[in-house]
Amino acid sequence: MGIDINHKYDRKVRRTEPKSQDVYLRLLVKLYRFLQRRTNKKFNRIILKRLFMSKINRPPMSLQRIARFAKAAKQPESTVVVVGTITDDARLLVVPKLKVCALHVTQTARERILKAGGEVMTFDQLALASPTGKNTLLLQGRRTARTACKHFGKAPGVPHSHTRPYVRSKGRKFERARGRRSSCGYKK
Repeated sequence: MGIDINHKYDRKVRRTEPKSQDVYLRLLVKLYRFLQRRTNKKFNRIILKRLFMSKINRPPMSLQRIARFAKAAKQPESTVVVVGTITDDARLLVVPKLKVCALHVTQTARERILKAGGEVMTFDQLALASPTGKNTLLLQGRRTARTACKHFGKAPGVPHSHTRPYVRSKGRKFERARGRRSSCGYKK
């Protein structure tokens, strides 16, 4: 009688290629597969892994956050690399001189970066300029910044829960009794 092998863990659940059929994204994957294999650098491995990711896992990053992280890094000549979209932030009044590389840069963000004397690169240009990821600053946006994430966690209404309830509307007639006034149960 043989040993019964457990095949429960046979399938590895991770992406080995992007779901998207975008030709240009697939060309970038080809390029970074080659770089990852030949340079054996962690930077290229991370870029390749992020190119495979779904849009939810490639959150956008605003100019404000990029400027803040670039200033904190104290590397004025480094290239800021974002595998995702760079968006404009009207709250940022003065854009510093930045050298950025991203999959997509919104039009207003691009205009402001270039006006400040900065530079916007694509990933194939980055591969030529810095094939090993030298002098770069790799950043990514907050994945939990989505509104959907505010609904995750302990049930709304439970003590010490800061989870947003799924309410049809926010008004006088909606979820204003128990937990909102001391006369009905408790007041949070």
